[in-house]
Amino acid sequence: MNSLVLLCVLAVNMPRAEYQDRVQAGWLGQLVGVVLGWPYEHDVAATTRVERYNKRYTVGPVDDDWYYEIVALRAFERHGLRMTPAQLGEQWKEDQAGSWGSSRETLKALRRGVVAPATGHPKENPLWWSIGSQFSAEIYGLVAPGMPELAGQLAREFGHLNGYAEGVDGAVFMAGMVSLAFVERDARAIVRKAAHLIHPGSPYRQCLDMVIDMAERGRSAAEVMQAVEDRWHIEYPGTNNAVPNGGIVAASVWFGGGKFLDTINHAVAAGDYTDADCNAANAGAVVGVMQGMKGLPADLVAQFGDRIAGKSMGEVTFRVPVDEKISDLARRTAAVGEKMIAAHGARVKETLALPAVRVPATMPLERFTLADLARIWNPDWTLERAGFGGGHGGLGGLRGMTHLRGDVLATYPRDEVRGLLFRRKVRLGQHPSLAIEVGVDAGRAFQLDVWVDDERLHGAVVEAPAAPQPEIAWRRVDKALTKYAGREVTLRVYQRVLVKDRIPGNAYWKVLRVTSE
Repeated sequence: MNSLVLLCVLAVNMPRAEYQDRVQAGWLGQLVGVVLGWPYEHDVAATTRVERYNKRYTVGPVDDDWYYEIVALRAFERHGLRMTPAQLGEQWKEDQAGSWGSSRETLKALRRGVVAPATGHPKENPLWWSIGSQFSAEIYGLVAPGMPELAGQLAREFGHLNGYAEGVDGAVFMAGMVSLAFVERDARAIVRKAAHLIHPGSPYRQCLDMVIDMAERGRSAAEVMQAVEDRWHIEYPGTNNAVPNGGIVAASVWFGGGKFLDTINHAVAAGDYTDADCNAANAGAVVGVMQGMKGLPADLVAQFGDRIAGKSMGEVTFRVPVDEKISDLARRTAAVGEKMIAAHGARVKETLALPAVRVPATMPLERFTLADLARIWNPDWTLERAGFGGGHGGLGGLRGMTHLRGDVLATYPRDEVRGLLFRRKVRLGQHPSLAIEVGVDAGRAFQLDVWVDDERLHGAVVEAPAAPQPEIAWRRVDKALTKYAGREVTLRVYQRVLVKDRIPGNAYWKVLRVTSE
């Protein structure tokens, strides 16, 4: 039996009108979820049940949780199903997409001539691990109903505009859940099957496995959420992280049981200082697709007046103001989806024959560690114990963040007690020396220590007065290594941030070089 015949035998039949209804509920699930979640975004969690907006609305606001999906829809309509990431990137530039977080970094990269998908790679995007790709991936599930592998492939390919590795794993998971929600009625099965798309070697999958394992062993939603935050939010301190926020979404869908407001309330009560609105949007989209428009709170939906409108988002003013009917977005999305379905072997008539529910194949591992940044910046040295930090992570004033910015590597230790270090084993020549050029933010400080084997060669606090000094103050350290000439030595250069009476901060490395002439 060929694959097309098998598909027809095992297909899930869905009237085209139902498909469009559930697509519209996917769009509105995001809108309602975000607005309910806004009071808890990067703030303390809800402790009472949330069922109403904190103000009256007459139109849906523009927000990044759906604006980038509107942009993707426009690009699909312009370029067709074979749209490339580069073409989507051009649409981002044209539509001024990129207000906050990793998306803002992508727009800046596009403007300086970087071509997507390189815009999401850690070399170009310091927030590659954050939530940007994750909260804008629902559309890839909406246009691939019942095809989670295809949804995941689309999310991976286009998620690279503003994310990488675990940042894009989040997009794959969300798109997979939305796709599965068209054909799977059990919320727990949706989480399990979508998790299977992610490689077990990914931190994202490890977080999902924690959620599923604890839930299956009978732990409560509150216990699961707290465990996710305690394990993974410490690893990714930025409140706009992908991994722990993704775990919250998974747990919200699992424990929400397909009920919209129950699901949203799990997301907004999950923990203090999470990206609660984005989490509510992701989870709300899944349940919206599961239940269709009848499953959404009618009074909350009605306040948007079937319209999304706005002239700007953050500091970005749109070239063309947004003024879209939500029902039109659903109709246009479903039109792209029907073409996608037909292109991948399913029947499209008055009733859509969608693939039967099954466990999707796991995608190949896409892995990037902070140590890999040193391999890009200066492969002579290894980087150990670097931390993701949260300097641009939803809340201002957080500790530093390890990232690459052109020819400068910014670092902050994962473990503030042991610090961060660069290590190199090298055989020195007759007149060796070590050159370091390192900077620190205004008003911040760290301890710089240099060791040659087990001997401390240099130790000093690197600090800068508070603004209005230059944004980064630079210091040059040159050390002769003549004492060790002709020997093979291990060099260690430490950044430690627990400095008495100082505010800790990033180190910015321009030069870390051994000369052995």
